[in-house]
Amino acid sequence: MSKFAGTVGATAYEQIKRDIIFGVLKPDSKLKLGDMKARYKASVSTIRETLSRLASDGFVIAEEQRGFFVAPVSKEDLVEIAELRILLECTALKTSVELGDTEWEANLVAAYHKLQLIETKILAGDDGNTELWKRYDCEFHYALISACNSANLLSLHSVLFDKYLRYQILVLTNRGTEAVKEHKTMFNAALKRDSEKLQKVLTTHITRGLKHALKAFETQM
Repeated sequence: MSKFAGTVGATAYEQIKRDIIFGVLKPDSKLKLGDMKARYKASVSTIRETLSRLASDGFVIAEEQRGFFVAPVSKEDLVEIAELRILLECTALKTSVELGDTEWEANLVAAYHKLQLIETKILAGDDGNTELWKRYDCEFHYALISACNSANLLSLHSVLFDKYLRYQILVLTNRGTEAVKEHKTMFNAALKRDSEKLQKVLTTHITRGLKHALKAFETQM
């Protein structure tokens, strides 16, 4: 998930977005400015500005005369987000693997190490820190594409990944060893600069995750 700091508005943005992603603020629920002011310790004007920004990013719906609502969820939206992830990440991966330097490799190794450690704990039955697990997953995928030399692409990917993460948290399912093996294969392919294999495995990774989430979505929603 993206990081913002330094101002009250930026803090409110991250806090509210985090609560939407992790289901504290439920889909379709109304966001009352007075309640939000007290909850996030920010002025009404800051809350309104923050919700408008979240609306432009697609996490909130702003309706004239009715106010702000948490964005709804649907299977169709999930499918579109997954397809866009494949499109953006594969594009970014190709360039990132070509341009990545020693620092890129070092950051990738560090990100994969953290993800591997927490995935090992999860496979052993310790699923008590979902937020940390998802943060490390996000950091790994970001590390893979971080050398793509496009700030715009990275910004779009950040928003899209958070939207995808919201659905993962909503159904909260774990594909177990299959997903862990895919992460390892992607990591090794990246270090070998095998862009073609990396894109292929990433596409499989997202597609399988989508099918898994859709099945859970139909059961739980």
